[in-house]
Amino acid sequence: MSILYTLGIYLYLLFIRIAALFHPKAKLWWNGRKNWAEKLSTELSSKRESGQSLIWVHSASLGEFEQGRPLMEAIKEQHPGVFILLTFFSPSGYEIRKNYPHADLVCYLPADLPGNARKFLAIVQPNLAIFVKYEFWYNFLHALHKQKTPVWLIAALFRPQQPFFQSWGRWYLQILRGFEHFFVQNQSSIELLEKYQLLQYTLAGDPRIDRVLQIAAEAKTFPLIESFAQGSSILMAGSTWGPDEALLAGLWENQELCQGWKLIIAPHEIGASHLEQIEQKFGIQCIRYSQFQFEKHANRSVLIIDNIGMLSALYRYATIAYIGGGFGTGIHNTLEPMAFGLPVVFGPKYQKFEEAVVNVQTGGAFVVRGQEEFNQVFSQLKDTAFRSIASTAVRQYLQENQGATLKIMARLKRITKD
Repeated sequence: MSILYTLGIYLYLLFIRIAALFHPKAKLWWNGRKNWAEKLSTELSSKRESGQSLIWVHSASLGEFEQGRPLMEAIKEQHPGVFILLTFFSPSGYEIRKNYPHADLVCYLPADLPGNARKFLAIVQPNLAIFVKYEFWYNFLHALHKQKTPVWLIAALFRPQQPFFQSWGRWYLQILRGFEHFFVQNQSSIELLEKYQLLQYTLAGDPRIDRVLQIAAEAKTFPLIESFAQGSSILMAGSTWGPDEALLAGLWENQELCQGWKLIIAPHEIGASHLEQIEQKFGIQCIRYSQFQFEKHANRSVLIIDNIGMLSALYRYATIAYIGGGFGTGIHNTLEPMAFGLPVVFGPKYQKFEEAVVNVQTGGAFVVRGQEEFNQVFSQLKDTAFRSIASTAVRQYLQENQGATLKIMARLKRITKD
């Protein structure tokens, strides 16, 4: 099976090489790994001191990076002498965080081929490898296990549908045996691990909770947002896509239902064509953030955020949060609005996100599948008493699940030497 797996990696590389000819993201993926061994060796030689302990943290993309971020920052604070190597699989993570200041070196993870894994580890010589959430690279794990380097999986979530737990996928179960320790998010993951005699776990929760609570405590203020709001209740829609914006526009057509409210939309994509599509949906009611002037646009009820980087702090102004992506591949970050105690609303594709699943069950989050359901949920959340109950459920979830970083750091202290 390992041969078939490696063959699959070669086929994937062929696909990426062809796609790189016409797809910008594939081109970044391919070019970012050119001469990787030489570049990695050179940079490590110039930045890493002789004998310096190294912790390798690997994230697939930006979302997983945010889960590993609190841990990296805690390591740097408590063990400043440790060298942190951060790797990414996806350009969407690497391109945004390649200058992340709490990592000593940031680079792409080479393709998971046996030779690449051996060469990478020979250059890096990590004292500990930490993978985030769903990263299961067989050849790297095999090489790490062979040289007896401890490997941890943090923010781990396991579901019965995963290949490890299928009758046809028992070979994949060997991948899990390559981890020294799992820091899992929920009890159901523990039950799966115990069923297959994988007993090296800690119920830690999601480190992102620690991160979003920190962001909320340090959130910036935006005078322009305050002037737009003018004391109105705010529906904050974050990381939206076309189907989400159509739903929001349908809600906003009901003037009676939305009376006394204003809407702020921070779309996932801020290209010119997408912004124009949003403007067409809302007409003269909307104005872009970059164009807003209170004297001219005080009567506008919809504000479009046409930049990147503000969203996590904007939730401080919200009364209710709508999270986009639920009508596509899956919802975006719900923890950021939850950190402000906001009830959250999203589309039907949320099942892979523990915080969403739990809060739907406890009444802090609400799933909508169409316009009628969305209007009904919004009507309920307009009620102060109903919204207060939902907010309490959200805050209780965060309170009960914070502290994952401390639990991981407690184990780290046993093996780390500055």
